Amino acid sequence: MSSPPGGRRLPFVVLVLSAGTFLMGTTEFVIAGLLPEIAGDLGVSVSHAGLLITVFAVGMVVGAPAMAIATLRLPRRSTLVLALVVFSLGHLAAALSSSFALVLAARVVTALATGTFWCVGAVVATTAAGPAATSRALGMLMGGLTVATVAGVPLGSWLGQLSGWRGPLWVLAALSAVAAAVVGRFIPADERREAPCVRAEFAVLRDVRVWLTLSAMTLLMGGVLATYSYISPLLTERAGVPAEAVPMVLTGYGLGALLGTTVGGRLGDRRPLATLITSAATTTLVLLLLTLLSPSPVAAVILVTLMGTTGFAATPVLGALALRFSGSAPNLVSGLSGSAPNVGIAIGSWTAGIALTSPLRQAGPPLVGTVAAALTLVPLTALALMHATRAETPQPQPGTATDQAVGARAQDVG
Repeated sequence: MSSPPGGRRLPFVVLVLSAGTFLMGTTEFVIAGLLPEIAGDLGVSVSHAGLLITVFAVGMVVGAPAMAIATLRLPRRSTLVLALVVFSLGHLAAALSSSFALVLAARVVTALATGTFWCVGAVVATTAAGPAATSRALGMLMGGLTVATVAGVPLGSWLGQLSGWRGPLWVLAALSAVAAAVVGRFIPADERREAPCVRAEFAVLRDVRVWLTLSAMTLLMGGVLATYSYISPLLTERAGVPAEAVPMVLTGYGLGALLGTTVGGRLGDRRPLATLITSAATTTLVLLLLTLLSPSPVAAVILVTLMGTTGFAATPVLGALALRFSGSAPNLVSGLSGSAPNVGIAIGSWTAGIALTSPLRQAGPPLVGTVAAALTLVPLTALALMHATRAETPQPQPGTATDQAVGARAQDVG
């Protein structure tokens, strides 16, 4: 399939897959707003119920690369449909269960399904879009996750207040079943003639450029989400923003993130390195200003919105570079691209929590984020020195659509 020029629409299959990532993002984050109801109904403490968030993150970190290898020889369309079916069944099991242990197990299952859908969906979307629109396609996929934070999570929390915590799970189960049917209808059949090689997938990991790209993902997302995890106390206790206005500020952050993934995806296909360095540098500056100026409510609100825009502008470009460096064996790298941000989120949030209890108080988390974002410039500088954005053209297997797409010669960047 020919790649669309920058001004043309992406293939319809990318939009279909983006709808799937919207469901995945909603289920990952909506639980946070339902924890008190879940704890009360299942007879556990709220902190214990918080394990539902932890196990999902761990499932994503471990599950995405593991499932990328486990499903390597399956047709990609079948894998996507199967992931959505398992995702639906996991929500049904949780909605029907009265045992916290079973709900916890269901969250692990849905995390594995989410990791599978992401790593395979990213390869399918970038193949359909073509090498000239790889960042745009990944930006669209990540836009589904962003829309989930802006719309899906608030709607899910509202539904949970009306119908109980099981209500959103029923809705997600139904929507994911519909999504499975749509994916089965519109995603093209796999065109690979040669069976993929597990050894080739692991051989890609010898390329230091892959690890530098994954490191940048971990650091940048860790910095932004470390700050975001504790943004409520910063806004209410340090900036003096009324508690009832916090959701509106977070909506601004989500809209900023959606803008960032869209703009970053478009710019990244033409100037990936320049886009990445600009994103990391401006994110560092925004987080530093948030640390210093957050006592002003106006400054805090503006900077939180900018944090979403600058931080998320890099994510589709980093994902595109990782796939580009993987050549004709993109599946494992795609899975690791899903794990890397979650590693950053876990470490960043833990470090930010310690900083919050230090004498820095509410200024601690954005300071942690500033350091992490600044460190992102280290692997990006190394990539620039290695001329990493000029990839060698691998020899594609005849008739292999994926190899032709991700193995194309990278464009020069300034």
